[in-house]
This record gives sequence, C-alpha cells and structure tokens, in this order.
Amino acid sequence: MTRYNAPFEIHVHGQVALLPSVKFEQIQDALKPLWSYAGARSLSDGAGSSYEEEPGIKFDAVEHLLQMCWTVPGDEDFRQSLDEMCMNLNEIAESGAAIEVTFYDTEFDDEDRDEDPSIEDDSRDDFLMLFVGPTPAAIMQVQRDLLVQDVVNLMERHFDGSELAGVVAEVDKLFTERFDALVNSLELGKPPRGGGGAGGSAHGGGGRRPKHLH
Repeated sequence: MTRYNAPFEIHVHGQVALLPSVKFEQIQDALKPLWSYAGARSLSDGAGSSYEEEPGIKFDAVEHLLQMCWTVPGDEDFRQSLDEMCMNLNEIAESGAAIEVTFYDTEFDDEDRDEDPSIEDDSRDDFLMLFVGPTPAAIMQVQRDLLVQDVVNLMERHFDGSELAGVVAEVDKLFTERFDALVNSLELGKPPRGGGGAGGSAHGGGGRRPKHLH
C-alpha cells in the first residue's frame, strides 16, 4: 500500500554475500518484509526504489551478491520489517555483512529553519547499522572490522598508523571476550548483542546524514 504523508523516507543500503546454492525464490522470501511493506506483490514488483537514480534491490547471480540501495516511505513500524529481514538473511548469507538504514524526517526542512531561527523542532532522523551473517562469529567479525576502521581513521589524525597496533589488539581482545562469553552462556543459537536484527544505532546528532549518491 502507498503511504501518503509518511513521516520518514527510509533508505536501506548494503551488500550481502549469499550462499552459492541460494535461488531467487529464497531471496524473495527473505526480503518479503521489505517488498510487502512497500505494498508490492513480489520482489520483482517491489525492488525499485522511490528514487529512480537509486539501483533498488538487485541480485547478482554470478557473484552471488545481494545489493540494496533502496528507499521506501514509512513509519517507525518499519523496524519490525528490518528485524524479520535480518533473521531471514542470516539463513542464506555466506559471510557477515553490515546493512545501513537511515530514517529521514520528511517534515523537517533545513531551509525553513535557517530562515526562521525561532523554529526549535529537531530532525527525527535516525541511523541504524544492522548486521547479518551465518553465525555469531561471522557477525562479530564484521562488527570488529568496522570498529577497527573507525578507530584507526579517527586516531590517524593524531598518530601514525604504525603506532596503532596496540589499539587494534585491544579491540580484538574485547571481541574475543564477548565471543567467549557468548559461548560460555550457551547462547550460540541467538544473535549476539548488536547483531542480527538488533544492530547498534547512532541516534540523531551531528547534522543530517547525506543521502547516498550514485
């Protein structure tokens, strides 16, 4: 169904390596929470984005890659669709992957606020980083790699890259401790904290995230 006057434009962006044996029908089932939310009757019908310049949802059968750069109008209830999608993708993913989801507040106007300083309402923009993968270890590996990348990029403003080996080792230690705790708690069948459909999120702040350009 079409959502008129939806409070958000929701952008889903990511690339997931799929098992070589995965067929289109399995991908369609896994992504049903997305295309059905958009009011489509199939993945083919719902794969197009709200913006023509965005590729939408595509499956590269040669490389076994699911690629998503897809925008849909919606509300907070879309988060439930994301949880279901992540759990479904865990079943067909070959390796861990990160999926970015951005909620853009359609009622917030930067230009109006610049022209009228009395406007005090803040943007309701939100950003989520979700993680999927065949195992908790695969999901944690993606989380670890992203954190290392962020930390190194930040600290290289002040230190040479060769000086950061100890920092990377400490990050690895934290993830090793988390994984050991997961194993010891006998919860290997559950997504780790911050993984699956419950990825970490950065809420608002720091200005609006720019939309992906292609």
